[in-house]
Amino acid sequence: MAVLHITTPPTAAVIKRVRAGDEVYFSGRVMTARDKAHRWLLKHDFKPLHNAVLYHCGPMYEYNQDGSINILAAGPTTSARFNHYTPQLIKQYNIRAIMGKGGMDQGVRTALKGIGIYCAAIGGAAVYYAHCITKVHKVYKQEFGMTDAIWELEVKDFPVFCMMDSKGKSLFAEVERKSRHNRKQLYA
Repeated sequence: MAVLHITTPPTAAVIKRVRAGDEVYFSGRVMTARDKAHRWLLKHDFKPLHNAVLYHCGPMYEYNQDGSINILAAGPTTSARFNHYTPQLIKQYNIRAIMGKGGMDQGVRTALKGIGIYCAAIGGAAVYYAHCITKVHKVYKQEFGMTDAIWELEVKDFPVFCMMDSKGKSLFAEVERKSRHNRKQLYA
């Protein structure tokens, strides 16, 4: 397992070097999206998302006196609820990497094959992740509500673990397979 520092937007060649189990640190622009944003993105051509790193997150924030935004917490939200939308988003926007919590299904794994990765962010580390955000570039679709808006963030050394790689390997599937095997051994 390797430790990789990746600048966004990552190239296909960089993504193809990432393996399930690798520790990845992203630096550069990252886009967030939650429920309303996923539905909207499928119906529109949102240029900033092309070739992007997508983070399943709805940040908590405060406004500074100068009107800029200070991110207070930016923990991952559960990715599985976006399984239905994600294969089409990957295809439509050429998403290179997705970050979130809890994993995604076989449909997403198949859609990522050859072009993208899914990385697990650490649940409960929202304040830590907020410190990795160096700037808010823009907030799109604020009418969705600020946590469901699409945030364009600048991050520095944002740590995640690759759980699904572009070769089709999934650590989630591996753990599930081993768990089934062990359960059979226990009850045999």
